Amino acid sequence: MVKIISDSTCDLSPELLKKYDISVLPLHILLDDREYCDGVNITPDEIYEWSDEHHTTPKTSAPALDMAIERIGLYVKQKRQVVCFAISEDMSTSANVMRMAARELEAEDLVTVIDSASLSTGIGLLVIHAAEMAQAGKTPEEIREEIEELKPKVRASFVVDTLVYLYRGGRCGGLAAMFGSALQLHPMIVVENGKMKSTKKYRGKLSKAILDYVKDLNTQMAGARKERVFITHSGCSMEIIEKVKAYLEGLGIFDEILVTRAGGVISSHCGPGTLGVLFIEK
Repeated sequence: MVKIISDSTCDLSPELLKKYDISVLPLHILLDDREYCDGVNITPDEIYEWSDEHHTTPKTSAPALDMAIERIGLYVKQKRQVVCFAISEDMSTSANVMRMAARELEAEDLVTVIDSASLSTGIGLLVIHAAEMAQAGKTPEEIREEIEELKPKVRASFVVDTLVYLYRGGRCGGLAAMFGSALQLHPMIVVENGKMKSTKKYRGKLSKAILDYVKDLNTQMAGARKERVFITHSGCSMEIIEKVKAYLEGLGIFDEILVTRAGGVISSHCGPGTLGVLFIEK
C-alpha cells in the first residue's frame, strides 16, 4: 500500500494521523538560537508567550534534509511507494527538501512529491483524500492525478483576531496593525494559487466577526463535497468553536465536521484567536 507523508503544516490531529496511517515531517521553528520541531517539542501557546515577550515572530524553516531522508527512507527501504505533501511552495521550500531526500535516497521512482498550493487543513483535506485512495489500493500516479484535480477546488480561508502577529511577521504595515486593533478589524485571509491574500475585513467582537465570516461562505459551502469540513483554529474559545460547529451542523451539508488546532508554524504567523473553515468544492 502507498504510504502518505505530509509536512507538519497540514495541522491534522494525532487521532486523524493514526486513523489514516499518515506520517508527519516537522518543519522547524526558531526562537532566537533555539531550534524546535513543529508539533514535537514546542506548543503554540509557548510560541505566543515568547513572541509577546520579544515583540517579534519566530522564524520558521523547512524540514531538515537529514530528517526528511530518515523519515522517507523508512519506507523506501521497504520498497514502498511514498506520496509526500508539502505546504505551498510560495511559502516554504518544504517540497524541495522532500525532492532532495528522494534524490539522496536514489528513490525518485518510489517517491512522489506534491505541492499542495495550500496550508493548514487545506493541505489536510488533500492528505486525507490521498490516504483514503491509498487504502483503496490506488497507485501513486492515480493519487497524484486526482489530487491535482482537487487542488484548485480547496477552499482555505480564515479570520484573524489580531493584526499584531501579521505585522511582526512583515505581512502588514505598522499603521495598518495599529488602526486595525483600534477599530477591532478582523481580516479574512484567503489562500488562492498557493498565495495568501487579505480580502474582506470584519469589524467588532471576534465572536460576531467569525460567525459573519462563516455565513459569508454559505454559497461556496452549498457546492462543497460532503465528505468533511474542517474548523481549524489557533486558540479560540470553546464557545466560539461550538457556535461555528452548530451553524455548520444546521446546514446539513457535511457528513463529518472536524475540529483541529493549528500547529506551531501556522500559529506563529497568524497569532491566537484565528479560525478557519476549510473544505473542497465539487
